[in-house]
Amino acid sequence: MVDLRIREVAAGDFVWSWGIPAKGRPVSDDLAVSWPSHCEVRGQALRCGARGLAGTVSVDGVGRAYSAVILRVTWIGGQAQTVTLTHAMPGTRLFGGSQDALDAIEVAKTYALLGVEHILAGWDHLLFVISLLLLVGFNRRLVATVTAFTVAHSLTLAASALGWLVLRSPPVEAAIALSIVLVCGEAIRARDTLSRRWPALVALIFGLVHGLGFAGALKEIGLPDGHASIALLCFNLGVEIGQLLVIALGWLLVRGAARIPIVAGRSSERLRHALVYSTGGIGAFWLIERVAGMLS
Repeated sequence: MVDLRIREVAAGDFVWSWGIPAKGRPVSDDLAVSWPSHCEVRGQALRCGARGLAGTVSVDGVGRAYSAVILRVTWIGGQAQTVTLTHAMPGTRLFGGSQDALDAIEVAKTYALLGVEHILAGWDHLLFVISLLLLVGFNRRLVATVTAFTVAHSLTLAASALGWLVLRSPPVEAAIALSIVLVCGEAIRARDTLSRRWPALVALIFGLVHGLGFAGALKEIGLPDGHASIALLCFNLGVEIGQLLVIALGWLLVRGAARIPIVAGRSSERLRHALVYSTGGIGAFWLIERVAGMLS
C-alpha cells in the first residue's frame, strides 16, 4: 500500500508526490497516474486552471506491486479528501476546487451512476435479487418483497457509511453468500414454508446484510464532505435503479420464454429448478470460499 498525496497550493495549482516507498525503488516504476485531460503535469507540479482538479484520477498498476493506493487530496481551503484505489476500482472522480464549491448536481449524477454500476457489477447482490425472483415469482407479493429489501439495505447502508455501524468486511461477504444459499433452498421446496408465505420478511432480514456490503463499496469510493447526504442518497437511488433494471430484464425473459412452445408447461418448471440449483450452487461455492478465507 502506498500514498498518493495531492495538495492545492493556489487556485487550480497543485503539487503531488508519492508516499515513502516500501519496496526500495521508486513507486513510479510500478504505478502510473492518469490525470484529467485539461490538467498539465510538469514534474511534481500539476496545473489545472480555472476548472480545478475536476475529473477522473486513476492509477495504472494498482493491485500488482501495491495492493492499494491511498489518494489524499488537500484543498486550498484546508478541506481534505481520502479515497482508496484498488484493482477493482483504480480511479475516482474529483470535482475540482474546495469541497464547499462542489456542484451538488454533478455529485448527484456521479454517485447515482456509481450506485447503478455497483449493483450491476456485484454478482453476489445480483444473484440474491434473482433468488428472490425465483422464490416469489412475478406477482403482487414481489412489490412488498422488493420494498422490504430496499428499506432494509437503505438503513444499514446509511448507518455504516456514516460510521454509526462498523463491521468487518469478510463476515459480511460470507453472510451475503449464505443469504443466496438459504433463499434458493426455500425456493426449491415444494411445501408451503414461512419464507414462501412471507418473502418480504426474508428480504427485510437479508437486506440488512446486503446494505453493509453496499456500504463497503461506498467507503472505498468516499463521500464528499460538503455533500455527503446527497452522495449517500443518490448512491442508494442508483442501487435501486440497477435493481429494478434486473427485475425488468427478468420479467422480459420470462414473458419471452412463455411464448416458446418447448419452454412452456412442465419445461418451464424444470428450467426454474435448474436456475435455482445453479444460483444456489454458486452461492454455496462463495460461502465456502469466503469462510475458508476467514479461517485461514
